[in-house]
Amino acid sequence: MPFGEYQYAVDDKGRIVVPPAFRAFLDEGMVITRGMESCLYVFPESQWAHIESRLEQLPLTNRDARNFVRFFYSGATKGKLDSAGRITLPAPLRQFANVEPGSGHVVVAGTPNRLELWNEERWNANLERVQTEPPAPELLSELIG
Repeated sequence: MPFGEYQYAVDDKGRIVVPPAFRAFLDEGMVITRGMESCLYVFPESQWAHIESRLEQLPLTNRDARNFVRFFYSGATKGKLDSAGRITLPAPLRQFANVEPGSGHVVVAGTPNRLELWNEERWNANLERVQTEPPAPELLSELIG
């Protein structure tokens, strides 16, 4: 599983480097989509297949479920690493996450089942928020004792 965080920039063609430590994780292909807190999620294709099957199980009669599926699924696009270890981010996803060429650094962060791509300012604000207002201290105590 990928862990750690790295900073890169989106080039003029909308591409971003995937850190070498994360490339094997995405070697089989990937799906890039909108994430929570205005970041992008990058799932390996094998993980996306699991997510897709769970999305299909959400009730069509539930408005919140329909809206979430629209948000998450309609923004999804498949990708592959190029020979330089980069992925191309479609313009609508770059705009959503504010990771445009020339907009500063992009944080590429590893999580247990995906990568997250963040605008650096949003990433730092989110980290500060978590440090000052831990979202689930009881979960942390369960994890580390």
